[in-house]
Formats: sequence, C-alpha cells, structure tokens
Amino acid sequence: MHTAERLTLTRLPSGVPVETTVHTYEGDDDGPTLYVQAAQHGREINGTEVLRRLHERLDHDELRGKVIAVPVADPLTFDHVSYTTPEVIDSVNPNLNRVWPGDAEGSLHQRIAARLWEYAGDADAIVDLHTGSPDMLTHTVYLKGDEECRALAEAFGTDLLLAEAAGDDADTEWSERNFGGKFRVAATCEGIPSITPELAHNKQLVEPAIETGVEGMFGVLEHMGMLDGEHDGTRETEWDGTVARNHLGRVKAADSGLFLVDDGVELGQSVASGDHLGRLFDPTTYDVLQEVEADRDGILYSVALESTVTAGQTLVGVALLDVE
Repeated sequence: MHTAERLTLTRLPSGVPVETTVHTYEGDDDGPTLYVQAAQHGREINGTEVLRRLHERLDHDELRGKVIAVPVADPLTFDHVSYTTPEVIDSVNPNLNRVWPGDAEGSLHQRIAARLWEYAGDADAIVDLHTGSPDMLTHTVYLKGDEECRALAEAFGTDLLLAEAAGDDADTEWSERNFGGKFRVAATCEGIPSITPELAHNKQLVEPAIETGVEGMFGVLEHMGMLDGEHDGTRETEWDGTVARNHLGRVKAADSGLFLVDDGVELGQSVASGDHLGRLFDPTTYDVLQEVEADRDGILYSVALESTVTAGQTLVGVALLDVE
C-alpha cells in the first residue's frame, strides 16, 4: 500500500508554510522500516529522481516491512537550486545537514530536521541520498568501524566506499565543520545504520548516476530482507569494490588563478604521494603559483574541472586506502 502525506516542515515569516511530501510504502507488518530521503541540498537532484523511479518500480505486494521516502528533504534550498539557504532564510544554520536531529523550537533548518526526524528516528536503517559534483567519483560514505553501516554501504553497491571517522578519531576539520550534525552521523549515533551515497553530478539529471541510485536502493531493500532478489538478505556475489578513508584529505589551492590538470589524470586512478597532477597559474603574469601533487598514496576521487579557482578551493581529493 502506498500513501503520500503533505507535511508542513516549518513556516516563513509571512506565514507561508514550507511543505514537502512523505511517501510511505507498507508491505508485511513483520518487516523492518527503511527511511530514505533526497535533496537535503537543493541542487543535488539525482536522488530525487531515484526515488521517483523507485516509486514506479517497487512492487508493493512483494514488500516486507515499510519504506518511508522523502524526495525533497529541504524545499528551501531546492527552490533556490542551492547547497545552503540564503542568509535571510536561515542565517544561524544555513546547512540542513549540520543540525540533526534538529530542534522543534530552533531555526528554520533545525525545525525541518526535527519534523523529519519524527519519521526517521524510528527506522531500522537510513539512506541519505546526496549528489557530488561532476568532478567527483560516485561513492558511498559510512561510519568507519561500524559493521552494520559497512554492510549497508556494500549492499548499495557503488565501486568506492569511503569510511568516515567521527568525533575524537576524526581530523580537526570534522569538528570545525560541525560534521557531528550530519544526518547520517546523528542517526548512526542513535544506533540506526545509515549511509550517504554521493551520486555524481549536481544540478543535472544524469542517467548513469540515477540508475546507480535505483539499483543501490533495491540492493539495500534486498540486503534488509524487505524484497527477494539476488541478495535475499545476503549478497550471492560478494561486493568487490574499493574501500578508502573519508573525503577530508584534500589538496587545496595555495592562491587564486587557473588550474590546469595534467594530461592523463583521471578519476579513480591510483596515485602515490608526490605524483604530479597539475599546475596553478597566474593568468595575467603566467607565473606558476603551485605545483599540484598528491599528498598521500591512495585513489583520486575528485579533480576540479572548472579551471578558475580561488585560494583555499579543493583542487584534488585523494582518499587513503589503508583504512582497515
């Protein structure tokens, strides 16, 4: 059985409600509950299309348990095609994915999180669909050392998994950027296995990314025993992708200028510390401002393809392979 509930998340100063739709698919009452959402960041729309296709393809008669799906978790950023809200909307907490599990009496984003947490907080597992940039390899993030989250990530099936350390085990940037308020982190801390798939390309509906997401969702449902299939609770064929450390390891621009990537540099390739990956130029004097090199051994999971960069911007991301 499928139901669609129009839900008021919060209200704007004019009294206009901020609303979204919560889809519930109910099968056998004895099964688990999976909560899945998309578009926490409004420009990340491939997950929204993933959920529409899941809606079309899901056989309700075969479902065991319940799926709760929210295709647009943050209408405020969705309508602005943005990552965060404009300051006038929520100057205190412009990023929804930093305030979980929310506060019913807090800022607009805290209230949105608290309202959605009413549905997510009782789930047996959570999938938080996100979308990386065109210059990022599709991957799935989970909490390092959490075996249930790792199994869920493997079931989703992307070739690259990134294990993210948390709290005292994480890099300084983790706390500086308030990653403890991420939806996946807050849910995992509450004992709910959770993953964040990052499906490449934002602002565009890209077919390979969407189909990866749809296949991943069915993989999760089968892994949880909610649908029969090739997994039927466990994979018949073991996942054989790559596990690396989380995405905090980045080589940043030492200055502003034009970034020229070396020929032959490709996403997904293995690199060693010191490998040359590109150069940063001053466009007016032609001076080389930075020789861009890998700062560690690992896998190249992101490369800045938009050549005009500003100081501090990420040029390349290299994920460590020695996480086990």
